[in-house]
Amino acid sequence: MADDEKDTPPTGTSRDTAPDPTDQLVTTQHTVPVGGRELAYTATTGRVVLREEVTEDGRAKGHEAKAEVFLTSYVLDDADPATRPVVFAFNGGPGSASVWLHLGLLGPRRVVSGDAGALLGPPYALVDNPETVLAHADLVFIDPVSTGYSRAVAGGRAGDFHGFRRDLESVGEVIRLWTSRHGRWVSPKFLAGESYGTLRAAGLAEHLQSRYGMYLNGIVLISSVLDMATIRFTEGNDLPHALFLPTYAAIAHHHGKHPGRPLEEVLVEAEELADRDYPWALARGSRLTPQERADMVTRIAGLTGLSEDYVDRADLRIEHIRFFTELLRTQRRTVGRLDGRFSGWEADAAGEHFTADPSMDAIMGPYTAALNHYVRTELGYDSDLPYEMLSGTVNKEWSYSEFEGRGVSVVHALAAAMRANPHLRVHVASGYHDGATPYSATQHTLAHLPIPAELRSNIEVKHYEAGHMMYVHEPSRVQQSADIAAFLTR
Repeated sequence: MADDEKDTPPTGTSRDTAPDPTDQLVTTQHTVPVGGRELAYTATTGRVVLREEVTEDGRAKGHEAKAEVFLTSYVLDDADPATRPVVFAFNGGPGSASVWLHLGLLGPRRVVSGDAGALLGPPYALVDNPETVLAHADLVFIDPVSTGYSRAVAGGRAGDFHGFRRDLESVGEVIRLWTSRHGRWVSPKFLAGESYGTLRAAGLAEHLQSRYGMYLNGIVLISSVLDMATIRFTEGNDLPHALFLPTYAAIAHHHGKHPGRPLEEVLVEAEELADRDYPWALARGSRLTPQERADMVTRIAGLTGLSEDYVDRADLRIEHIRFFTELLRTQRRTVGRLDGRFSGWEADAAGEHFTADPSMDAIMGPYTAALNHYVRTELGYDSDLPYEMLSGTVNKEWSYSEFEGRGVSVVHALAAAMRANPHLRVHVASGYHDGATPYSATQHTLAHLPIPAELRSNIEVKHYEAGHMMYVHEPSRVQQSADIAAFLTR
């Protein structure tokens, strides 16, 4: 590995004096057992240089390096590229590396970390993944700029990439480069995104079509958010209060607040309330009669596992972090936002908002250890840079300037892509216990997608009895892998 890959450039280095960066990639050969046979594949990992054509005062300045993007690809040996699908995968954040989908669900190796109530301690295991999607499609995992080992070039501004439009352009350019350099323009192509990565994937479907003429076969949306208004608890926006209710009910069920009742029965009741009476009651405000309000308090409390007094004091509006902090307060525990099946402790058991997500705490250690071990010892890539799993800095400074004066949404971008490409199929996966991107919010968004009726059958939706990263729950992981394989090969 070249020395300039191991060390960051000296402070003060400018683009005029820094050496022009080059791709730094490592290729290794591997096998993985799948269905009684050994799949032989080639893994390539490292950083590729992202360049842009630059014009200044009407004069072309050339193809200048702007960033070095870390990716890992897995290509099945001796497969026909004309028929072999390829999946470009990424997580969200914004500010998250692709490690979660890479080592949790799709890749040929996966982390073993345990699950809610049965977490394993360090050191953590990394094992073969017999359910890997590599059995059905080649895989390319992309870490956007400032995540993983991806960085702006020496003298460049990382913040230039920390926003909706520039993120689409840079990730889209990585996809175009990989497709062109590997001769895969005629291969079936899919995107797979999780969380904010679903917003990115939907935007990319339209961007790749309009910018490069690259039409996709499908998109996999895991823990989807396509319209931020469905999950943002802002003043005057009552929509999330109703859309989170079924998830609150599922989490309450997991923690014993609905004894003797099956989860499906609880969810049906919560969905019916969230679809009709609850939004009506919130819209009525002070026009509710005392009896109507009392009835609503009782129904909400019964489903969420919260006290009627709390629901009444909250004016029928249960903000999500408040819920995660309040549900198990009498046990001096909090529940997870990413996955409400997990629980944890706070230093202040009387606090109104938790300071840490127990479900994120549970998975950060195993995935960080596994990734840092895996890329060095198995994939042969070495760097002294820290691997940025989830950058809070990127998340805080993320720009949605393109949406000034309107809500952040890619609903119309996805719909435009589907209308222009009626063969584009969409697979949507949601966890019942996901308190970050609740499944009912996803259903609401899909129901309002402006596409003709005949394209509705292009969308399939799957639900799992787990959370945001539903694949940490072993039965969900196995089922989800089969569902995605069926989608890719249908």
